Amino acid sequence: MMDIEVARKKIEDLKNLINYHNHRYYQLDDPEISDAEYDLLLKELIELERSYPELQTEDSPTKRIGAAPLTKFTTSVHLTPMLSLANAFSEEEILEFQERLKRFLGASEKLSFVAEPKIDGVAVNLIYINGILTKGATRGDGSIGEDVTQNIRTLHTIPLAIKGEPDNPLPEQIEIRGEIYMESIAFRNLNERRLAANEAPFANPRNAAAGSLRQLDPAVTAKRPLKMFCYATGLVKGRVFYNHWNVLQSLRRWGFSVNPLIRQLDSIHGCINFYHELQERRHELPYEIDGMVIKVDDLSLQNRLGAVSRSPRWALACKFAATQATTVIENIVAQVGRTGALTPVAIMKPVQVGGVTVSRATLHNQDEIEKKDIRVGDTVLVQRAGDVIPEVVKVIETKRTGNEKPFRIPTKCPECGSEVVRLAGEATHRCIGIACPAQIRGHIIHFASRGGMDIEGLGEKMIAQLIEKKLVADPADLYYLSFESLLNLERMAEKSANNLLSAIDRSKNPPLEKFIYALGIRHVGEHMARILAQKYQQIERLMAASESELLTIRDVGPEVSNSIAQFFKNASNCRVIEKLKEAGIKPKASETVISSPSLLTGKTFVFTGVMESMTRNEAKKIVESHGGQASGTVTRNTDYVVAGAAAGSKLQKALDAGVPVLSEEEFLVMAGIK
Repeated sequence: MMDIEVARKKIEDLKNLINYHNHRYYQLDDPEISDAEYDLLLKELIELERSYPELQTEDSPTKRIGAAPLTKFTTSVHLTPMLSLANAFSEEEILEFQERLKRFLGASEKLSFVAEPKIDGVAVNLIYINGILTKGATRGDGSIGEDVTQNIRTLHTIPLAIKGEPDNPLPEQIEIRGEIYMESIAFRNLNERRLAANEAPFANPRNAAAGSLRQLDPAVTAKRPLKMFCYATGLVKGRVFYNHWNVLQSLRRWGFSVNPLIRQLDSIHGCINFYHELQERRHELPYEIDGMVIKVDDLSLQNRLGAVSRSPRWALACKFAATQATTVIENIVAQVGRTGALTPVAIMKPVQVGGVTVSRATLHNQDEIEKKDIRVGDTVLVQRAGDVIPEVVKVIETKRTGNEKPFRIPTKCPECGSEVVRLAGEATHRCIGIACPAQIRGHIIHFASRGGMDIEGLGEKMIAQLIEKKLVADPADLYYLSFESLLNLERMAEKSANNLLSAIDRSKNPPLEKFIYALGIRHVGEHMARILAQKYQQIERLMAASESELLTIRDVGPEVSNSIAQFFKNASNCRVIEKLKEAGIKPKASETVISSPSLLTGKTFVFTGVMESMTRNEAKKIVESHGGQASGTVTRNTDYVVAGAAAGSKLQKALDAGVPVLSEEEFLVMAGIK
């Protein structure tokens, strides 16, 4: 045993060092040591505190590991109420909010606002006394919550102790409000682990965060990837703040995570513009938001405005359309795609999700159905994020009546009656019928799509008619349609027939990358088609490329190169391409024009987070115009990761792999724009 004072000094040094590395890792996303080195430091501190328990303090990093399990949560009274917010769902309601403020304060009162993304998580209240975290509680009913202090201490984004600065002193006592959440990718990974362990999946990241925070065993919470953004204070003793913006800056300087997208705005119209911007960007963020919160910035005006019922007059929650809803599965059908893959699709009672009416949702494959135990007649939770096809999240088992029926993928193709097989190593069942009309239909739909030949007015119903009337049997047949043959179709007048023929004719000179994508080569999406077009410039050169040659192209792996080579070895595929040429199809060389080599030429970039001066798609176009490549994932071939605000797991993966990380400004300088 070492001398008690030596042990005290050693423990204090280790605490400071571990806290420093926690800050580098969790707040700055810029670790200086490996996980193994960090674990050794923590292990040394644990052993010292075990030997000298009288030296362990409440702000020790070892508190994050989790204390002994509880039998139940005790209650905790908030020092000031955690009020709920009034909601708005439109521009008109946001403008009405300002009118109410003006009526209460006077028309001449100058108003400025702080607008914040509304994180879809769990609200908590933290109490710090003289800089030490002493209590953490859930919101509860706004006055009384559950004491989850032991679990709160396991979150690395919550400081156990905070230190003031001469120009940013600590209050004697302060309540700090925040939202505990789980990032989208962490949520998906957690659900995958739960399904693999035959456990029920969480419905959404908010439920996952709430369930993780309310574990009676803090060790379980410690293993869950929870984070927190701070958004306000409650009671403050020993410090005076004058506006909400300065509160947030002080919280950030004390080591709390404050959302980087929060803005200080001088007009309600600025708030409305930001609301629409967040609505467009919400699906790019690494976490879920369900709206935006507007707050009057001046704290003296907040005090004058006060509250009505249980909502403050000075704040408003501007909500987005919900991305989840419950409905009933009325049937499950197997849909045959252009590759012969049978995808089970739920036919549901129509429901509004994300602002659109949804009546169908993908169930992916038979394994997914069995994992989630989805049956015909089930009441289910469905979700739709962005333009993603709706999917069933989970079954609401408490709604079951006993009349629900299990579903199995059929052994015969529902379109052509051919045998359905499941190849070794694949989760997908496939029809092996070479003349399957569903596959022909899928090929032509893909060929004519916006990403392909972009034939306006040629929808799924029209294509189904053309196949049924035996007017087309492959994509090339579209270019041999006559005016007379089209007039025989249902609801096809002379004007419609002429419009369709004109659209088909306009598609004859597509960019090469669109033509390659339109061919429907397995594993060749729009990004890969662009790479191949830039490399080969002519379809004939791509058709002649060997598998080994294709493997030398960046981002082309064995599976992709084999798929491309096999596609062009297929005689019927080559006949269709020749038939297209004879019909006058002349793909143009790659649209990407590289005026001169730049620092971006030949480099692969990955973009993460939210860009301030451009969208991610605009940034990708800049890279491609300079002869570089933009990828969606961080791999060994990635040269740079460009990190915008609220960057997510791609940033951490880049840091772990040693991939250089650029800010948006550094990227623009590299591109010669700044």
